[in-house]
Amino acid sequence: MISSDAFRGKTLMITGGTGSFGSTVLRHFMDSDIGEIRIFSRDEKKQDGMRHRLQRVSPEAARKVRFHIGDVRDPQSVRDAMRGVDYVFHAAALKQVPSCEFFPMEAVRTNVIGTDNVLHAAIAEGVERVVCLSTDKAAYPINAMGKSKAMMESIIYANARNGAGRTTICCTRYGNVMCSRGSVIPLFIKQIKAGDPVTVTDPSMTRFLMNLDEAVDLVCFAFEHANPGDLFVQKAPASTVGDLAEAVQELFGRTGTQVIGTRHGEKLYETLMTCEERLRAEDMGGYFRVHADTRDLNYDKFVAKGEVRTQAEEAYTSHNTERLDVAGTVGKIKTAEYVQLALQGREHEAVQ
Repeated sequence: MISSDAFRGKTLMITGGTGSFGSTVLRHFMDSDIGEIRIFSRDEKKQDGMRHRLQRVSPEAARKVRFHIGDVRDPQSVRDAMRGVDYVFHAAALKQVPSCEFFPMEAVRTNVIGTDNVLHAAIAEGVERVVCLSTDKAAYPINAMGKSKAMMESIIYANARNGAGRTTICCTRYGNVMCSRGSVIPLFIKQIKAGDPVTVTDPSMTRFLMNLDEAVDLVCFAFEHANPGDLFVQKAPASTVGDLAEAVQELFGRTGTQVIGTRHGEKLYETLMTCEERLRAEDMGGYFRVHADTRDLNYDKFVAKGEVRTQAEEAYTSHNTERLDVAGTVGKIKTAEYVQLALQGREHEAVQ
């Protein structure tokens, strides 16, 4: 976790802050001496729920949290909320693969244009650091959500490179965050508790696994170590979807598995770092830092002269990372708060 000194008396703004990531950030900073946390989102109901939950659990911490209704699609609402902010964690996004596939321009408006609005507001207001959250689906994207996130990353790197002033802009990319909104583990648990079989698209499909605390740790690590335009990736284990279904059934009871086939826009495995990025990557222990591409707009470098070597031998994927067996997957998913609450029959208390 990041040193509390960096946040002492500072103002942190979290876009999309009523989601599972924002709720986990609040828990991490609950007892810190941060000056203020601004929750920026467009959902007044979620803001009201978060406000009441904070007042009930930690009245002292609740006084440091301010709520701003707005949408990253609207530059003025972002700029209004950004005044006086020191740091930004940009988590606002459309991230459901099916909905983005059917409404790709909505993904563009939030993930691409919305990110550009956030970064321009941060630069204009003299924000010190911005950490943007991306996804493994942005690497070699095959669906609209991944493509919009890949374009989002291009917006991040362009702003970081092209005159961000005193604002340091960086990016994090992570795989599946267990039990975040729309993820598969809560679906499996719901199916088991209803007595239905667990529906699996392809048992051999692999996915990275990380919990919400690890997602926050990745963002904080990036905050602490970033140079402009850096991309940070956490080393993460993976399991097959078949083993994941087995692990959930081992914890909640066996109802059988039904294979339904791969859905539109799904990959057999996910990529956290491409071959091209791996060539620029620095191993930092539990994380990789992918250094910014510092080439200027000299067309000879892209057309006439080229590069001697442009990519590593292999990407970093959920197929070639540490592979968990069923027992290892059980241990991993038990670290998720949602699973802990669901084992007690209290999953309705979890924030997603």
